[in-house]
Amino acid sequence: MASTSFAPFRHRAFLLVWIGALVSNVGTWMETTALSYYVADTSKASWSGIVAAAGFLPTALLSPFAGAWADRFSRRAIMTCTNALSAIIAGAIALLVARGDATPALLALFALAGGCTNAIGFPAFQATLPDLVPASELVAAIGLSSTQWNLGRIVGPTAAGLAIWAGGVPAALWCNAVSFLAVIVAISLAHIPASPRTKRPILSAITDGIQFARSNPAVRSMLPLMIAVTFIAAPFIGFIAQMATKQFHTRQGGTSLLVTAQGVGAVFAGAGMGALTTRFGLRRTMLGAVCMLVPSLVVYGLSPNIVVAAFALAFTGGAYMASLSSFSTVTQQSAPSELRGRAMAVNNFILGSMYPIGLFIQGPLADHTSLRAVTVGSGLVLAGVLMLGRLLAPGRTDAVALALG
Repeated sequence: MASTSFAPFRHRAFLLVWIGALVSNVGTWMETTALSYYVADTSKASWSGIVAAAGFLPTALLSPFAGAWADRFSRRAIMTCTNALSAIIAGAIALLVARGDATPALLALFALAGGCTNAIGFPAFQATLPDLVPASELVAAIGLSSTQWNLGRIVGPTAAGLAIWAGGVPAALWCNAVSFLAVIVAISLAHIPASPRTKRPILSAITDGIQFARSNPAVRSMLPLMIAVTFIAAPFIGFIAQMATKQFHTRQGGTSLLVTAQGVGAVFAGAGMGALTTRFGLRRTMLGAVCMLVPSLVVYGLSPNIVVAAFALAFTGGAYMASLSSFSTVTQQSAPSELRGRAMAVNNFILGSMYPIGLFIQGPLADHTSLRAVTVGSGLVLAGVLMLGRLLAPGRTDAVALALG
């Protein structure tokens, strides 16, 4: 079981890209933790939601175009350029905070700019991943990719705390700016096979991805689940700092504890994806992860103290990451190489649109009621949606099992 989950590490290109992405993600989570604390300490829950949503909104707007570009241009060049731009933007944020000029509105604008570079570069990264490992190891590779992201979630907050203690919030932000160089170096050293390029008018290329999502039975049956999870459940991520500071009355240490707890759960889930899908199949793993979000969100929202909340959040983080990994696997295994960027753009569009919309709705609700009530409510609403889907379309996800296991 363990060898199945970690088999992609035997391939040098995958290992290099994995390590580079891990270093960068540690920096990203240093910035996320530092800015979450900075905004939560001075602003309402709605501002935390706005800043978090600003980083994701470009995914909805640009992912269709970025997916087409990933299938048309060199994926290596796209990843190199977008990481260089991300380093520049991160440096600008660090400079603003250091000078004392960083208002929540200005941070939201820079988060929007950073989200644009990520939205353009991420489809190229996703489309490259299946070229780094054999097809039989793709599920494990996607799981390990999620693991490195969440290892950053674990290490990043601790590193941010040390950096803030040593040099204030700007120190953590400068570390993030430098971390993007690790990805650029890894990409330059890794052997990434040239992918087939599709030169079509941009709107026609985007339409190809949409038509694939509509016509492929496995992808078509998975997308409603993804919409429900990202719209209803995912916004808990944007309010972790608010939960720590406003509900449990802790400061930076409490935010780091909760972010780390979510990351721990996600790391275990990602590392086990290969073994889980080998034993239970992709469909059962996906449905189990989505269903697990319901009780974990309810317990997290009802937690009497931050320690119980951290344990609940670990289960929530694991269930959420297993859900996203399953959704990504369905699309990546179903799409041919020359269409992979545009197919993944559909997934990215859903994540980039449903998550910020959920944040914009749940943030004001939390301001007028309580963040606990909104968190518990999101779990109960997700349960209701899942039961309604079961009643109206009881065999909808069977296509995933038939096509992919």
